[in-house]
Amino acid sequence: MEIINIKKSIECVLFISEKPVPVETFYKLFPDSKKSEIRQCLAELVVEWRELERGFMLHEVAGGYQLRTRNEYSDVILKYKQLKPYKLSRAALEVLAIIAYRHPITRVEIDRIRGVDSSGVVGILLDKELIEIKGRKEVLGRPFLYAITDKFLETFSLKSLDDLPTLKEIDGIDSTLNEQTSVRA
Repeated sequence: MEIINIKKSIECVLFISEKPVPVETFYKLFPDSKKSEIRQCLAELVVEWRELERGFMLHEVAGGYQLRTRNEYSDVILKYKQLKPYKLSRAALEVLAIIAYRHPITRVEIDRIRGVDSSGVVGILLDKELIEIKGRKEVLGRPFLYAITDKFLETFSLKSLDDLPTLKEIDGIDSTLNEQTSVRA
C-alpha cells in the first residue's frame, strides 16, 4: 500500500476509535508494510495535524495515538455535551499520586502513607476508572493491589508514567515555592 493511503487509513481508524490506538494495532492492520514506515506515517501525521491548526490534533498518549480536541475549545465542547467536568478532591489527588509513584500498592499501604483511611477515595477512583485492581499481594489476607489505568494517562495527557516528574524534581519545586513565599512574607 502506498504511504499516502496508509496515512489516510490510519486517520480513519483514529477517527472512529474512542481510545488511543496502539502502534502494534497499526502493524497488524498493515502487515505488508515495514514497521518503520508505519512509525514514520504516525510521526508525519502528528506534525501535519499540528501545522493545520484545526480544532483537533493527533496526540501520542497512553501508549497509543488518538485524535483529541485542542484544549482551548474545551469550554465549547463542555457546553455542547452539557456536562460539567468532574473535579477530584485533594484526597483523591493524593491517592492518585501515591498509586502512580508506588504502584502496585495496597490500600493499607496508601493509608499508612496518608495517615488516614482511604477506602472511600479508592472506591471513587475505581468508579471513575482512574485506578484498577492489578491482583493481590501475597501476604496474610491477600489484599488487593492497585495501579493507575490508561484512562489516568489519557486524563492527565501522559504518554506513560515516565512523563511524571521525579520525586527529586517535585522536591525542587517545593523548595522554590517555599523560598518565593518566604521572600514575599
